[in-house]
Amino acid sequence: MKIKEFQAFLISRLGIIFALNMQSTILYFWVYSLTNSKLSLGLVGLAEVIPAIGCSLIAGHYVDQSEKRKMVITCILGYIITSICLFILALPYIEKQTTVSVIVGSIYFFVFIGGILRAFYAPSMFSLFGMIVPREHYPNATSWSSMSWQMGAVIGPLVAGFFIAFFGVYVGLFAVILFLLLIFIPLLSIGVKPILKRDKEPMLQSIKEGLKFVIQTPTLLAAQLLDMFSVLFGGAVALLPVYQKEILHVNEMGFGILRSAPGIGALLMLGLLAFLPLKTNPGKKLFLCVTGFALSIIVFGISTNFYLSFIMLLLSGMFDSVSVVIRSTILQLVTPDEMRGRVSAVNTIFVSSSNEFGDFESGLMAHWLGTVRAVVTGGLLTLGVVAFTYVKVPKLRNFTFEDNKKD
Repeated sequence: MKIKEFQAFLISRLGIIFALNMQSTILYFWVYSLTNSKLSLGLVGLAEVIPAIGCSLIAGHYVDQSEKRKMVITCILGYIITSICLFILALPYIEKQTTVSVIVGSIYFFVFIGGILRAFYAPSMFSLFGMIVPREHYPNATSWSSMSWQMGAVIGPLVAGFFIAFFGVYVGLFAVILFLLLIFIPLLSIGVKPILKRDKEPMLQSIKEGLKFVIQTPTLLAAQLLDMFSVLFGGAVALLPVYQKEILHVNEMGFGILRSAPGIGALLMLGLLAFLPLKTNPGKKLFLCVTGFALSIIVFGISTNFYLSFIMLLLSGMFDSVSVVIRSTILQLVTPDEMRGRVSAVNTIFVSSSNEFGDFESGLMAHWLGTVRAVVTGGLLTLGVVAFTYVKVPKLRNFTFEDNKKD
């Protein structure tokens, strides 16, 4: 925390995640209020995951050959433009003059554009992190970085619930624009960074190298696959509007509280990890925490009590935050500096597959099986993935930070 640029990085990261989570929460609420369709909630996630995955490898190639801060600034400008379009779409006059199908279709379109921006933003921020923080501080810095991310993930939904309840959707979307503009203040205090990869090799060859590195690094590949399948099957956040309205029967503020519960739990755990960093047996702790995550999701799925549901979501965030720190540290430690963009792009594919495609999977499963059965089934599948990976990948099970800090 003595590194001034790292402080600016944390503030920027917090602000970006806060604004995007606030916007995402508003959009999920808005879409469900317009359609009353569980499947429509899943399609919001699908609209983002398709471009995020489809553009990731190309984005990684360009990020490695570009100045990282400039790339982040360009992505923020893109987010501001899409946010302005969503705000205009939500204006009462526009809603009265437009059909529901046109509004929902337009929301999917702008979410799709946001997915493209995410494909470039994620590897740019990952690469910028590696150029600001000394290698020996990666585990601790990752805890701080994850904590700033979770603070945004916690505060964003809470503020979104407040705006929805007291001011409406369009005012909340206007606030997102203002918050995104404020991000430029800390971001511009970070200096321009050198481009480590100046060789203009063919795009396909560059992309192939990034994929090859991930595939040939068993610990990294297994950690990403474990994350992908556990969150893919165990994600329940996309179905919170259904739980709010049909199962728990709480108001908009209650929805915001539930939406932020995993983030609150993660923030509590990350605050502890920032001062007491993980040092021993990270591999085994990773499996233990993913197991705890799955069990908390199963209990949440069958709960009809608001307080029990909140506690289970809180615990899911605490367990997930530990695994996030371990996975992120593995990614930072094993990735060469000149390949950070491409390797992070591959990581974005895994993250997008697990998060946004997981939202689609949750909506689809709920449409077929019912909401409660879909969540419980997902948690049980996650337990199966944990057991399979634990047995099949001993290198991840026995992974240690100390052996990799020196490499």
